[in-house]
Amino acid sequence: MDQDNTMTQPVTLIVAPNGARRMPTDHPRLPITPETAARESRAAVEAGAAVVHLHARDAEGKHTLDPAINRQFMEAVRAELGSDVVIQLTTEAVGQFTPDEQIHLIRELQPEAASFAVKELIPTDGDADKTRGREFFSWVRDSGIIAQFILYSADDVRRYHQLKAKGILPADKHHLLFVLGRYSKTLQSEPEDLLPMLMAHSDDTPWAVCAFGAKEHLCAAAAIALGGDVRVGFENNLHDMHGNLAESNATLIAQAADVARSMGRATISAEQFRLQF
Repeated sequence: MDQDNTMTQPVTLIVAPNGARRMPTDHPRLPITPETAARESRAAVEAGAAVVHLHARDAEGKHTLDPAINRQFMEAVRAELGSDVVIQLTTEAVGQFTPDEQIHLIRELQPEAASFAVKELIPTDGDADKTRGREFFSWVRDSGIIAQFILYSADDVRRYHQLKAKGILPADKHHLLFVLGRYSKTLQSEPEDLLPMLMAHSDDTPWAVCAFGAKEHLCAAAAIALGGDVRVGFENNLHDMHGNLAESNATLIAQAADVARSMGRATISAEQFRLQF
């Protein structure tokens, strides 16, 4: 994609309001029920988010891929916001769920959007893993589900391109998420962590960044400056740009929206996001 053209495109802001591990003891606005997830999603959308990256939690607050519970979260957010947000279900394994369980969730609920860690869904280059991945991700594309492939390193990015070249991953109609800091020793990201991943990214598939730790805002600003989209929220960071505990997820979205506007990039709506796919 032409860089000058990219810099004039609206930016997609994705909110990740809870994640798989944190609890309201970490922040009182961290949602772990369908009702609180819906309220936090509304506040984030009003601040500029177009997509909510949603983790369902069970009765004990634990991350779950149970389809019935995920449906409750989806329906609560949809009832609150209608079509004003794209609901992206996570398939994160958190070291607990198998690829078959991750796939079952998406086949059962057929959400509008879903995120997939390539290293989790296609963990090896063995024939069985590649065949399962090809069949499932072809179905995802044919079903109209907006897929986001999650990548954690430059090696992950290169492997994504290899899998796509072999036809195991679809060639289009998806989005990438570059995760910064997940495997650093301190679980803290730096803006320069993005550069090796961008260097490994060899086509015009749209991409976003999420970043662990206190420099989330700086990493988001770097992504916006380089033509990407961003995902922010309590899943990865609880603090605002000044280092204070953020009031809410909406605070982090509003900060990113301000950065985008300062660089001449408007924030995209949910409907505009859908039209890209």
